[in-house]
Amino acid sequence: MNPLRRFVATALLCGAAAASGAATLRVQPGESLQAAVERAAAGDTIEVVRGHYRANLRIDRPLTLRGIDRPTLDGGGQGDTIRVAAPDVTIEGLIVRDSGASLKDQNAGVYIQPGAHRAVVRRCDLTHNLFGLWIEKADDVHVEYNVITGMRELDSSQRGNGLQLYNTNGARITGNHIGFVRDALYVDVSHHAEFRGNKLHHSRYGTHYMNSYHNLWEDNDSYHNRGGLALMEVRDQVVRHNRAWGNTDHGIMLRTIQDSVIEDNVVAGNGRGLFIYDVEYTTLRGNLVVDNAVGVHLSAGSTRNHVEHNDFIANREQVRYVGARDEPWGGPKPGDGNHFSNYLGWDRNGDGIGDLPYEANDLVDRLSWQHPSMKLLLASPSVQALRLVSRQFPVLRVPSVVDARPRMEPDPVAWRSWAQARQTSQRPPRVEICQASPRHAP
Repeated sequence: MNPLRRFVATALLCGAAAASGAATLRVQPGESLQAAVERAAAGDTIEVVRGHYRANLRIDRPLTLRGIDRPTLDGGGQGDTIRVAAPDVTIEGLIVRDSGASLKDQNAGVYIQPGAHRAVVRRCDLTHNLFGLWIEKADDVHVEYNVITGMRELDSSQRGNGLQLYNTNGARITGNHIGFVRDALYVDVSHHAEFRGNKLHHSRYGTHYMNSYHNLWEDNDSYHNRGGLALMEVRDQVVRHNRAWGNTDHGIMLRTIQDSVIEDNVVAGNGRGLFIYDVEYTTLRGNLVVDNAVGVHLSAGSTRNHVEHNDFIANREQVRYVGARDEPWGGPKPGDGNHFSNYLGWDRNGDGIGDLPYEANDLVDRLSWQHPSMKLLLASPSVQALRLVSRQFPVLRVPSVVDARPRMEPDPVAWRSWAQARQTSQRPPRVEICQASPRHAP
């Protein structure tokens, strides 16, 4: 056997020996969890039997803390209920509750401190903690399938966040259900992360997301928040297949972002569907924007973006644009234009593309912004005549979003089910996008 093979074989044998030497310790109600941690060796598993444990637990070595039949760890309203101070720690199957309430000390149900890399928090209930999880300067952390709720009795500004990521790399945040906190997900200076399948609700922001690059946001629900998904001062983001609905301010906020892709999302029933502010070199493609007070609010020099194959349906105001020059929308190929349910043009050759450009801001739009009661007359012949006259006389024209080749029909999606659910006060259904739709171009 050559020296390299001998070295590899020896390493594998040592690893197997170390694994076989890992012990399982079991803690019963009335016994000390901290003492069990201090007895454990690296790689051991501590099983916590169902019961109630008063603990401000510090884990300072790599191990697994596993609940049997969901025991409760109670911080007693002081400090952190669990503090992770070592890498390669797994926490699973626990109820973790009642941390302290000091914003200054950042009290949390689980506090993962700097250097505690590769921590895993899985299938836990974190309830009545100031911060559900605080993760700082710890890389490759996985947070999976947890339920996180905050201190509901506090005003929103006095609560902590459900999950806070600060200065991390490679986080995987999957399948969590977070609500009744300040911000469900607060993400700052955290890169190469993935956020998938989370439900974020009844908070200030579903996610408050800043200064973070090369991240994926996919298949999440943000609902009944003040704001759904807020992306601010970021770049190289992929935001796709998410649903933002019933948020009082915006569904998706894009503020000062570049080089990102926002595609195949459903944005429905919000105050503003898409709020786009100071955005450049970003693609918005295949999104369904339906039943919002304002479909998209575009301002602050947002330009050089690709906005194509989106559907704007039944928004009280489809597009609100504030800018000094026309902003072109629509792709280079026929059929890449956007659909606007209030488009008044025609399609003489039946190719599915409007013969006249769609213009968002005309004289009627400006008057309706200044005099909201005028919206009661928008369908009247006199107002439609005013709209046609304003287009014939350029002196009355203002800078606008212009889609040169708007699509006459939306993509085949079940968007009508949204309106029906709203009328019957049901929870809005998941709106599936037809797989045969051109939205799903790679």
